[in-house]
Amino acid sequence: MSDRKGLFNTSAYGGPGWSGRARSHREEIGDLWAPSGIDTEWAPLKSVLMHRPGAELDISHNDPDAVQMLAPVDLGLARAQHDAIAEAYRANGVEVHYVGPPATPSPNQMFCADLFVMTPEGAILARPASTVRAGEERQVARRLADIGVPVLRTLRGNALFEGADLMWLDPETAMIGLGQRTNAEAAMQIENVMSDMGVETIPVDMPFGCMHFMGLLRIIDKDLAVCWWRRTPHATVRTLEERGYKVIWLPEGPDLELNRAMNIVTLGPRKILMCAGYEAVQQVYEEAGVECVTVDCSELVKAAGAMGCLTGVLHREAVA
Repeated sequence: MSDRKGLFNTSAYGGPGWSGRARSHREEIGDLWAPSGIDTEWAPLKSVLMHRPGAELDISHNDPDAVQMLAPVDLGLARAQHDAIAEAYRANGVEVHYVGPPATPSPNQMFCADLFVMTPEGAILARPASTVRAGEERQVARRLADIGVPVLRTLRGNALFEGADLMWLDPETAMIGLGQRTNAEAAMQIENVMSDMGVETIPVDMPFGCMHFMGLLRIIDKDLAVCWWRRTPHATVRTLEERGYKVIWLPEGPDLELNRAMNIVTLGPRKILMCAGYEAVQQVYEEAGVECVTVDCSELVKAAGAMGCLTGVLHREAVA
């Protein structure tokens, strides 16, 4: 009996050697978990997740439309351009992680922005809307676990969500674009996660024929946003204005074709990474005091995406 009393007095049973876990989950991010999380679209970018395209792009030569691409993609050129984007990130102090799937993935795996979205406490996995992309989120989930990024939620039921449909307006507010890629059920499930963090989510309907909310709204600084005239939802613009944002309206014309000049990634306050070759739009950015880092994406855009689509944002610097 005395031996049993001694057993239950050990640390394993809550005895004197027991060390209780006192910190919150958010407090453990940065040491127990990898540095990760965002609550703005404009704070200094620290790390991203990308997928370097491989043999999966060869299928685009048979029937690009069948894999949701615009034209056949040359793998060698696409890889060179993708490498240049990654190098631009590194040159600007951003750590680049790669998905690195163990087998040949589906052809759109490189569009990492669609496959998850970050919160201050971890990732919400997407559930892509098309059968062509179904399952890509599994590869991202595996890699996030390897890196040490917590996954807070995997969407279930009939929820459809792609990460490029959620934008942080400020640390207390996220806006979700509803359309072909994201439905109301997903927005409700995301709201449940966000509300536990004290974050309000605002769903807005997007115009028919719009791929992602990312193509209608980009945020470059705490008080500077980019919108598309006649396309960005009225409620989005009014909400931005109520929060003190100045809105840049990009000029109509060939440079805005398929949103490519708007398909940017904010590196930090008033500093962006954008596709090269869109001089008219770049001039508008620069006249607003925005520094533009450019990389050629001319081959990659044939796959129906560009800079923002290719980049899964993992971590932005916390802003007081």
